[in-house]
Amino acid sequence: MKKITIAIDGFSSTGKSTVAKQLAKALGYIYVDSGAMYRAVTLYAMQNKLIDKDSFNKEQLVAQLKDIEITFKFNEKAGFAEVYLNGQNVENEIRTLEVSQFVSCVSTISQVRQQLVKIQKEFGKHKGVVMDGRDIGTVVFPDAELKIFMTASAEIRAKRRFNELLGKGENVSFDDILENVKSRDLMDSTRKDSPLIKAEDAIEIDNSEMTLEQQFNKVLSLAKNKIELTNK
Repeated sequence: MKKITIAIDGFSSTGKSTVAKQLAKALGYIYVDSGAMYRAVTLYAMQNKLIDKDSFNKEQLVAQLKDIEITFKFNEKAGFAEVYLNGQNVENEIRTLEVSQFVSCVSTISQVRQQLVKIQKEFGKHKGVVMDGRDIGTVVFPDAELKIFMTASAEIRAKRRFNELLGKGENVSFDDILENVKSRDLMDSTRKDSPLIKAEDAIEIDNSEMTLEQQFNKVLSLAKNKIELTNK
């Protein structure tokens, strides 16, 4: 049975990672969260005081890229691979609103994107991979057999993110999260290097009114059909 490469792109908080994890598990494929890699670099910049709300030392971050090691280790209990930054599990730390506020800025740096895209391409050499992000179908895997573009209204995405962070015990406001979602949309779609755009051959899914189960069933059906066609 020939395996395929599945690229899932889309705006922030559209549920890309959730459905990508489910899909990879159902197919027995490797799952890679490319956004987590950018978040890990962002966390490194924050930890080393290279970025805050008033300043961003891009030159120093680029100079220190060689000191940043990002790996994934499968957590059997969680059922997915967690992110490690220089040997430390940072899966929870990279999901905070504070990291979210800076990650789009870090993602605009060409040298950061070049290094991470190089690593991401390695994951797909042997097929059987599901990767989600913002430039997977356009830059990382332009030849992916299945490309999906996830979207939903900014308000619905902000509400999902708000509920997620509340569930983790974070003290956040809906207005702050909505502003963050909108600003990230603008920055992601207008950056010069690998902007967030829908690949010409991607299938768009607006999940504004979808349940998680409906979303998963839709994506799983698309994947099974593509795998079946690939193996004819």
